[in-house]
Amino acid sequence: MLLINNKTSYFKEIMNKKLIRITVLIFVFCGFTAKAQHTAKAKKPFTKDIARIIKKKSVQFAMHTIDSLDEETIRNMIVLNEISAPPFKEHKRAKKFAEMFSKTGIDSVWIDTEGNVLALRKGKKRDKTVVLDAHMDTVFPEETDVKVKKEGKTYAAPGIGDNTRGMAMLLAVLNGMDMASIETDADVVFVGTVGEEGLGDLRGVKHLFSETSDIKIDSWISIDGGGNGRIINGGLGSKRYKVIFKGPGGHSWGAFGLANPHHALGKAISIFVEEASKYTDIEGPKTSFNIGRIGGGTSVNSIPFESWMEVDMRSVSPKRLLEIDSILKTSMKKAESVYNASAIKDKVILEIKPIGDRPSGILAENIPLVQRAIAVASYFNISPVLITGSTNSNIPISKNIPAITIGRGGIGKGAHSLNETWSNIDGAKNIKMALIITLAEAGIAD
Repeated sequence: MLLINNKTSYFKEIMNKKLIRITVLIFVFCGFTAKAQHTAKAKKPFTKDIARIIKKKSVQFAMHTIDSLDEETIRNMIVLNEISAPPFKEHKRAKKFAEMFSKTGIDSVWIDTEGNVLALRKGKKRDKTVVLDAHMDTVFPEETDVKVKKEGKTYAAPGIGDNTRGMAMLLAVLNGMDMASIETDADVVFVGTVGEEGLGDLRGVKHLFSETSDIKIDSWISIDGGGNGRIINGGLGSKRYKVIFKGPGGHSWGAFGLANPHHALGKAISIFVEEASKYTDIEGPKTSFNIGRIGGGTSVNSIPFESWMEVDMRSVSPKRLLEIDSILKTSMKKAESVYNASAIKDKVILEIKPIGDRPSGILAENIPLVQRAIAVASYFNISPVLITGSTNSNIPISKNIPAITIGRGGIGKGAHSLNETWSNIDGAKNIKMALIITLAEAGIAD
C-alpha cells in the first residue's frame, strides 16, 4: 500500500436470433455496451437543478478552467498511456497516477491493497462518498509499444482511448474544482481502478465494495467507453470458465485408441452448443454464449494429455445467466460421461475452472443519479441514451447502489487494437459533463 498524504484521518472521519453457433456473443469490448434501451428524458426538477448548478459563477469558472487546461489534460493522457499497464501489472501506471493527484494538493492519496489509486477530496458535511472512477488497466501485454503518435487532433496508441483518456479526465475535473474553489457537501474520491478488462474480472471495483475496502461508497460514476450521450445504468452480467479435459497422453500410432482429451472436448462443444442454442432461442432477456479460445496438445503425432477451452456467457438477466451457466456444467459432465463410456482405453477427467464472474442488474431510470446524468447530457445538447453494458458499474449496480458509466467523449476508434486512436473533437465537453454530474451528486456546499 502506498500512502502519500494523510489517509489515517479519513479512516477516522469516515448477432441474429439464432446467432452463429460457436461464436454467439454480444461482441463488444469489456467497457462497451450491449444494446441501447431508449433515448431518455430527464424530469423537470432535475433539469432545473442542473441549470441552477451550471449558472453558478464558480461552476462556470470550473468549466472555463477545463477548457483552458485542455493541453495539460492531453499531456497527462500521453504520459499515462506511455506507461504500460497490462492485466495484473498496473502498479507502475498506478504510482504515476497517484503522484499526479498528490501534486494537486488534494486531501489524501493512497494505493490500496488491491492496487487501486484513491484520491480523497473532503466535503464539508462528509455525509456520503461519491466516487468518480476510470480504470487504469489495458488489454495489451507488457511488451506492447504504447508510445503515442500525434497527427493533428488525433492521438494513436494502444489504450489511448480505453482508458488513459478517462484517467486524464479525472485530473481535469479535480483541477476545475480546485481552481474554482468549489466545495462539496459529500466527500469526492477520484479512483483509478485495476482489473477492469478481461480476466481482471473487475477485481479493483470488487475490492472497493468488499468488507475490506478503505471507503464506504454511496454513489459511483465511471468514465469508460466512447459516445458522448451513452449512460450505462444496467450491468451486463457474465460468467466465464476454463474447461479442461485431461488424459494420460501418448503416441498417435503406438497408443492409438487411448482416451483423447481433444476428442472429448469436441464432443463437449457439440453438446453444449446444441443445448445452449435451444435455450437462447427461447423468448426472454437476451443471453449469449461464446467459446473464445481452445488449446492443448504438444504435436500433431501425439495424443494430448490436456485439452481446454475458455467459455464466455452473458445475460442482462441474473436468472438467465444462472440457467445458461447450469447448461454449460451439465453439458460438460454429460460429455465426460458419454466419451468415457465409448470404446476407449483409460478415461478423461473433467475440470471446470471459473475465470470470470460479473453480476448483472439494472437501475431504474428515475433514480436521482441517472436523472442527473440525463439532464446534464441534455443541457450540453447531447441526446442521452440509456444503455446496458459490462463496466466497473456492474458491481454497485448489482448491489443496488446508485451507479452509472459515462463516455469519455471525443472520437475514438479501434479500441482493444494496436491501431487504436482518439481524436480531440470537442473532447472537453465530456469532462464538463463528468464535473457537473459529480457536483450534482455530491452537492455544492453553501
